[in-house]
Amino acid sequence: MDETKDDLRQEEERSAAKTDLNADKKKKKLTKTEKWFRTMRRIYFWFLSRFAFKYKRYGERLKYNDRAYLIVGNHLYKTDVIPAAICTDRVVHFMAKSELFEKGWNKWFTKKCECIPVSRDGSDVRALMQSMKYLKAGEFVCCFPEGTRNKSDELFLPFKSGAAAIAIKTKTPVLPMVQLKNYKKRKPILYGEPFEMTQFYDKKMTPELIAEADEFLRAKLEERYHALEKIVADEAAGKKRK
Repeated sequence: MDETKDDLRQEEERSAAKTDLNADKKKKKLTKTEKWFRTMRRIYFWFLSRFAFKYKRYGERLKYNDRAYLIVGNHLYKTDVIPAAICTDRVVHFMAKSELFEKGWNKWFTKKCECIPVSRDGSDVRALMQSMKYLKAGEFVCCFPEGTRNKSDELFLPFKSGAAAIAIKTKTPVLPMVQLKNYKKRKPILYGEPFEMTQFYDKKMTPELIAEADEFLRAKLEERYHALEKIVADEAAGKKRK
């Protein structure tokens, strides 16, 4: 009942922003990529979510459809693209390592999803430019700044530069998405409140400023991670008391 009330309240708060967008959607025909994402989401919700890839979502459970967002999250599993893709009804352009574009099924899938190839060293200017192009066009981009899956005991791997710079240069809000480690069933995931890195806007992006921005972004994700830990712990304690 409480979740229903929350959803209704959130729906009212966001309805004004969604009205114009929904009207625009009705006027235009879906692109091939939009149709592809719609099909993949239907497959997930109608079939796969019943047997595998189960997530327990916290935070905003409605769709982020009102504007462009840069989704930034920690990277734990190969399937981390799923929770990023289901937070909106729109196309999400994932930044993915360039090796996935070379051959086989991965090449077909990444091109079908219009992913953005990124070099391992994190200095791919073309990837940054393509990401900014999508965001300026009002589309979604998803980035995992750790660069690879975190199999260590550390909370996060060292961040690679790029995500913070993209958000700053395009003045796009960041949608933080964090998952807890060591959950095999119903993985807890939190969509945090979007934020903008306004303190860095319209400044010269020196190496020192980029490093400061990366650290700010990391701190924001860590904050969300610990918030999700507390939510899950409190929920578990409540169940035990019952």
